[in-house]
Amino acid sequence: MKLLAGVLLVVCACRVLAFGIDGRVVAVLDGDTIDVLDAAHQVYRVRLLSIDAPERGQPFGRRSKDSLSGMVAGAEVNARCSKMEQRPTGQRSRVLCKVYRDGIDINLAQVRAGMAWHYKAFAREQPVDERAVYAQTEQQARIERRGLWVDGEPVAPWDWRRAQREGVLP
Repeated sequence: MKLLAGVLLVVCACRVLAFGIDGRVVAVLDGDTIDVLDAAHQVYRVRLLSIDAPERGQPFGRRSKDSLSGMVAGAEVNARCSKMEQRPTGQRSRVLCKVYRDGIDINLAQVRAGMAWHYKAFAREQPVDERAVYAQTEQQARIERRGLWVDGEPVAPWDWRRAQREGVLP
């Protein structure tokens, strides 16, 4: 009985964490972060789940942002969010979401365009079938040398951020 109660508690807690945001994209900050204004006039900083795009100042950073802007800037979107990401003091919190416009998975569209990596470090948080689709889509973009894959060995954003922190410019 205690086990069943524990399982139910975990299931209920997970459901509380999952939520949706429907609204208009009022800003595109980079290739994987947008601001969404909902009907109650609240702005949410949304980090696109399961992908990582080049940073500003990194090769393809601007092109990745422009790609995302072309897909969602000023548009009505549906964001299905799974968690809140706590940020260092002074930085705005972000919610991690899968973003849809007219039923299209925008996160996956960025990967398909070659403007973002499938963020494999967090792939275990994706459903298995979705994880496979994202991985295959990235592989196809690599093979077809779309977007950032035109560069034979692009620097992944997580490696670029680490190099920036360590003062070693890639």
